[in-house]
Amino acid sequence: MKKIFVYLATFFLLFNVNAYSAENDRSLLEKILNRDLPGGAAGKAKQKKNTSEEKAVQEQVNKKNVSCKQVSDKSLLETILRRDLPGGNSLRKKKECGNEKEQSKIETTNSSISNNNLSLYTGTFDLIDKEGDDQTTLFGVEHRNPNLFRDTVVGKFSPISGGFLTGKSSVYLYTGIEGQYDIGPIKILPSFAPGYYQKGDGKDLGSVLEFKSEVKIGFDIFENSQLGYSYSHISNNDWGKTNPGTDNQQITFSKNF
Repeated sequence: MKKIFVYLATFFLLFNVNAYSAENDRSLLEKILNRDLPGGAAGKAKQKKNTSEEKAVQEQVNKKNVSCKQVSDKSLLETILRRDLPGGNSLRKKKECGNEKEQSKIETTNSSISNNNLSLYTGTFDLIDKEGDDQTTLFGVEHRNPNLFRDTVVGKFSPISGGFLTGKSSVYLYTGIEGQYDIGPIKILPSFAPGYYQKGDGKDLGSVLEFKSEVKIGFDIFENSQLGYSYSHISNNDWGKTNPGTDNQQITFSKNF
């Protein structure tokens, strides 16, 4: 029985007795083996150290995240007088909280700003048709990014891209630039966009490269929604074999997303 007790005591001491040296985190057995053992003194010391560091970091975070609703913001004198003193703790705290609320409001507003505007439109293709055989309907879609608007000395501009299909299978795909001029709730939106034209069964415009000039008038009808009317002219600037051109009109519905 005594031998068993001696063996157990020796085993316990080898695992848990620290030697006071440069590596005092390790037990005697760990030093002999020159490695950390599972459940040994070194492992427990490291775990304790990590826990202490985590607590210190959490305390710093808690100090930075002090609630604006704390009653202890007032100094002793302010508490006795039951009023806020100029330059006192309470006013300083309110100012800090106000700045935090204002910053939060700005961040919320910025996050709600849409970065995509999509327009759907329909109307008449070749509105002024002398022969009377090319006029047809058109359906189109257009995209713009409001965040890409740039203020210049001559107005605010942004890139646009889109395309339309006519009732006679003519296709026009374009990309260009659009200006914006606000007059109260009314927006004047002139644009210019070169594009690719495929006549299909419709009007031959003389070239696959065509240029669209357009003026749109828009009205805000709902939040982030707009209804507009536009008139456009498409031609190839006499660069093609012919240049009959076409005039079109559209009704447009735009929505910010």
